[in-house]
Amino acid sequence: MCGRFSLTATPEEVQELFGLMEVDDFPPRYNIAPTQPVLLVIAAPSQPEPGSNRPSRVAILARWGLIPSWAKDPKDLPLLINARSETAAEKNAFRAAMRHRRALIPASGFYEWRRDKASKTSQPFWIRPVGGGLVAFGALMETYADPSGGEIDTVAVLTTRANTAIAGIHDRMPVMIRPGDFARWLDCRGNEPRDVADLLQPVEDGYFEAIAVSTKVNKVANTGADVQEPARPADGPRGRMAGRKVAGGGQMDLF
Repeated sequence: MCGRFSLTATPEEVQELFGLMEVDDFPPRYNIAPTQPVLLVIAAPSQPEPGSNRPSRVAILARWGLIPSWAKDPKDLPLLINARSETAAEKNAFRAAMRHRRALIPASGFYEWRRDKASKTSQPFWIRPVGGGLVAFGALMETYADPSGGEIDTVAVLTTRANTAIAGIHDRMPVMIRPGDFARWLDCRGNEPRDVADLLQPVEDGYFEAIAVSTKVNKVANTGADVQEPARPADGPRGRMAGRKVAGGGQMDLF
């Protein structure tokens, strides 16, 4: 599962990694939550001619929480913030998006909670690439038209089974698409879901480091950098656990 993530890279860093012509300015976001607007990278509606300066990818804003185009009333559906990559191509809610509207979500990392059934408490972890950096979540987009004629772009994060290093925290993690695979993933005209199924695997164990943080991140209202400060987990020392198994809605504006 992925229920919170962060994007603290600069617009210039996002622009460079994803090969975008331009990206509107946005501030660091340390605690992005469901139903909030997120930055989304999609294939340009019309691909440029060879030698053209037009970008092949564009950045848009989308509501985190996919609403299928066929939905009559979103209130009748659960909040679809994640889609299981193993079954997305067959599920009614995600099938069309998996075939026609694959996307990328720029992120600096994500949060996950290790739940202790005995004490009924949860320890949050900030999970990021070792040493920091920018990643791309595999995602699915749908444009929902409400009965009044308004339209809103919506998105869900694809998840896969956790690798060994993360499994001690949670059994699921976001799908990571590497830069060399961006073009293939976004090419929904040339690649059907079966053609990109090999990209839906967990990353290697040494890719992420898991940093225990305080429960400040639990509250959506806490949006400052302090939500990522290392804290002492309930059953272990303060600090990082890198590459190894761990024991035991508003307006579409990023500002």
